[in-house]
Amino acid sequence: MTVPTHVAIIMDGNGRWAAQRGWARIKGHKAGVQTVEHILEAASDAGIRHLSLYAFSTENWKRPALEVGALMALLRMYLRIFLPQLTRKGIRFHHLGSLEGMPEGIRQDIRALEDATAANSGMTFHLAVNYGSRLELAQAARRCVEDGLRPDQVDEAALEVRLWTAGVPDVDLLIRTSGEHRISNFMLWQSAYAELYMTDLLWPDFGPAQLQEALEDFAQRERRFGGI
Repeated sequence: MTVPTHVAIIMDGNGRWAAQRGWARIKGHKAGVQTVEHILEAASDAGIRHLSLYAFSTENWKRPALEVGALMALLRMYLRIFLPQLTRKGIRFHHLGSLEGMPEGIRQDIRALEDATAANSGMTFHLAVNYGSRLELAQAARRCVEDGLRPDQVDEAALEVRLWTAGVPDVDLLIRTSGEHRISNFMLWQSAYAELYMTDLLWPDFGPAQLQEALEDFAQRERRFGGI
């Protein structure tokens, strides 16, 4: 079976999953993080080389302050307890997004986890926190100007090496949970030729078996990369 090199997932539906059970939204987010742990294991075992998970967008700061605060606390807790799992599986951690405007404690934890797993040679786990693809592209264009490039030097290659994903293969398979059919400002450049897989399952209900179904569906696709 053909296994995609880079799988990206828009993890959606934590709040609805909790609401269906009459619980606070934060319980859905906690369940969602447990799903992340299971998917990390399954993706690594499947031979995926890059797994990108959309955890917190630049637009998510507009959510109620109480929910944002709870999410940041949850993120910091799991950034600290991910290390044993990543070490055991040889997974390298990489943050996608802007560190600007994030709490200093989280920035420190992100850097610490990146440093602690830098030598790992297995799958790379890209966690998108404070990520927005339009911001990423705007910053890449700004860096071209700051680096003194002439207009005729600003091409696809010049932008690509200035993205947060510089050196990372393009997305092969983009998965979104919760029944939504949009990519919500996630990896617009990197997903230009990605195969899309949408499922009605809410993120906490998406497990290794569902990931395998998505991989099997991908293996049946005929990829043309823009060709007829």
